[in-house]
Amino acid sequence: MRTIQTPLILLAVATSLSAQQPVTRQQAVEAALARGPRVVLGRSDTATATALLRSARAFENPILSASYTRDTPQQHLALELPLDLPWQRGARVRAAAMANASAGYRFDRERAAARFDAEAAYTRALAAETHRRLSLRTALDADSLLRMARARREAGETSELDVELAIVNAGQVANTAADDSVAATEALLDLQQVMGLASDRVLIGLADSLVPPPAPSSGPADSVTLAVASASASFRSAEAALALERRSIFGVPALQLGFDTRDPGGQAGLLPVIGLSLPLPLFNAHGGAIALAAAERDRAQAELELARRASDAELARARRALDLGAAKVRRDSALVASARRVEAMALLAYGEGAVALPNVLEAGRSAREAQGRYVDDLAAANIADAALRFLSAQGRAR
Repeated sequence: MRTIQTPLILLAVATSLSAQQPVTRQQAVEAALARGPRVVLGRSDTATATALLRSARAFENPILSASYTRDTPQQHLALELPLDLPWQRGARVRAAAMANASAGYRFDRERAAARFDAEAAYTRALAAETHRRLSLRTALDADSLLRMARARREAGETSELDVELAIVNAGQVANTAADDSVAATEALLDLQQVMGLASDRVLIGLADSLVPPPAPSSGPADSVTLAVASASASFRSAEAALALERRSIFGVPALQLGFDTRDPGGQAGLLPVIGLSLPLPLFNAHGGAIALAAAERDRAQAELELARRASDAELARARRALDLGAAKVRRDSALVASARRVEAMALLAYGEGAVALPNVLEAGRSAREAQGRYVDDLAAANIADAALRFLSAQGRAR
């Protein structure tokens, strides 16, 4: 007599998975924000931009030069002070400040992206776990149906064909349950990777359940997304960099202060020296640097316009996906209830000999498909809700 042992194996797997450390959705998000790969790289970019701003605000160090000549006076000491002109310094600091602001917006966007990745991975893990539980329950039901078919055959109420059909159905369902169990494990490992944990073995479990997303709240009509804010700050930084290059045609002048001394045959004491050095644009009028800055400004302007259009399109797409997902979840909920009732009635009728086994198998298949579609649509609606919140996220003013 052939038996199906896979449900017992799946029960053992389920017990081992439930022994892991339970993690809520919020804890997964906090872990991704604390040690996720996106946030770690974002911190590096922000630190670089902050260092560049600090360098832009710094003043040039003076240059001290001392020399000796055989001509009188023989000893010379001079101090050269670079003159950081206000119109040059202001443009330089403004360009670095806008670049730092753009990096801050990019960091906020990376944090929002890390939050979305964690929420999406958690939702996919929940969906995979739900599929695993449904498949396990279906496998147990198929095993019960097989025992029922054998009992009816022994009582002479059905033929060997029903038993063979029940064996095939139980084996197919058991294989599906095994595949869903592996998919659930892989989804947990993906979630651990997003959280910054080791992904070679399962360390966590899921403490939350898969529920419909809340109704979306509409933000202010004139809100600016992080992508647009970052591109706008980059454009302002490019404009300031272009202004700096145009104001740097004559370079950086310097004030020279010093003295000469030790004149054996002439005047005794210190002979003061004062001067001014000014670079002259005779061979290089800074045209290449100005043209490069202008090209960067034009590119930043094009990226800003592209960011605005892409942001509007992505927000509209996410809203449509969320609306469609919510509508499908409502329909799927009613279909699942009906499919379960049909399956229960068909199973009861088969036990009483009122219907044939293929009718029961078809009812069970329809119920499984309805439940699987409901889980997939529910996960898609939750991911669309997370995507909408990610795309419409706003950063603090800079």
